[in-house]
Amino acid sequence: MDRSKSQRVVITGRGVVSPLGNDPGELLAALRSGKSGVRPFTQVPRGVLCVDHGAEAVDFTGHISNYGPLDKSLQRTIRKGSKVMCREIEMGVAVAQLAMHNAGLTEDKRDPERVGVVYGCDYIMSLPEEFISGIRKCMNEDGSFDFDRWGQEGKPEVNPLWLLKYLPNMPASHIAIYNNLRAANNSITVREASSGAALGEAVSTIQRGHADALIVGATGSRVHPLRTLHASLQEKLAADTDDPSKMSRPFDASRDGSVVGEGAAAMVCESLEHANARGANILGEIVGYSSSAVGPSAGPDYLKQAVRNVLLGALGQADPKSIGHLHAHGLGTVESDRDEAEAIAELFGHPQSQPPVTAAKGHFGNLGAGGGMVEMVASLDALGGELFSILNCSHLDPACPINACVDPTTPAGDNFISVNVTPQGQASAVRIRRFE
Repeated sequence: MDRSKSQRVVITGRGVVSPLGNDPGELLAALRSGKSGVRPFTQVPRGVLCVDHGAEAVDFTGHISNYGPLDKSLQRTIRKGSKVMCREIEMGVAVAQLAMHNAGLTEDKRDPERVGVVYGCDYIMSLPEEFISGIRKCMNEDGSFDFDRWGQEGKPEVNPLWLLKYLPNMPASHIAIYNNLRAANNSITVREASSGAALGEAVSTIQRGHADALIVGATGSRVHPLRTLHASLQEKLAADTDDPSKMSRPFDASRDGSVVGEGAAAMVCESLEHANARGANILGEIVGYSSSAVGPSAGPDYLKQAVRNVLLGALGQADPKSIGHLHAHGLGTVESDRDEAEAIAELFGHPQSQPPVTAAKGHFGNLGAGGGMVEMVASLDALGGELFSILNCSHLDPACPINACVDPTTPAGDNFISVNVTPQGQASAVRIRRFE
């Protein structure tokens, strides 16, 4: 077993489902042009919650064509499996298939015992429709719900396989089963920090010799009747505006909250030796990663501490001035953006000495567990060209001392650090560079 810590881990393919399209090139073009993915809800009733807009992945319908080129047998298998896949899981499976196709990791190019899956996910909520029939069976004549009748009359009305549609380990399970991938299989569930944590776990797994290649992705949605309700009750959401494209304003002085969204992305990660042996096209190399958890008990600046920890860990021994750009979490809430900006300033210095800082959430809000991976795909594809600006950052908050990217001609550089953090202080960061 090769446990060499010098084993290089590279990226050879990627797939994406986002509010700005289901193709990496389309996503990057939309970001560079300043397009917003925030629209009126179609999956959540309007006029009921405190907001009526979010960033839905409108081009993802769940049709088998969304999964990319597949042979007939796999098409039939996925169609059958879709009966026990909710939308989040469908998106997660789709981007994995797209990434494998993009990487050319075909069945004849992989050893099933040496290729596995590491996926980020969040807790997934059931749709209320799953229980309507059972609830109706337990309603009294006066319209009240009789809990005592649920076990005998209501529960039998629920599909016995309903739970399989919502378990957070199912994306990794489906992907492995559909593609006969028998190596390491893991599911990471730390909300917005899941993407970076999954990539870090993948690098560690490959470096310790437990796999030659891993399908690494994350999927998430905050656009859901119950999930959006929870967000509206527990978090600060941006108020509706006449122009919904202006709702998400990371680091702007006028920001007033986050925007809910949905999306997924995946990368094929391989040891350099394995990628070279099969003649793969190498898109980038993962050269640093870190995770941290600093809870509220650590004090009022716990988010700042968590972000600083992972930025420092992902940077490693590299010169801070060598970083091409930082892809910030950029949630859009007053407190989170301020704390993140202060962490960046502590590590990288005055804004004039910092690398440019961008945040794609200005374009599509918070995609939950899938957001970090979508953001990393965008930053990866931007390397060597122009960086996308922070949408709606018209007046940088003086309390956010960052080198905010507001010029669309800003170079993206040859490497970047992407960071994400949860409201509970769980954070992850990944450093990726162009392959040399």
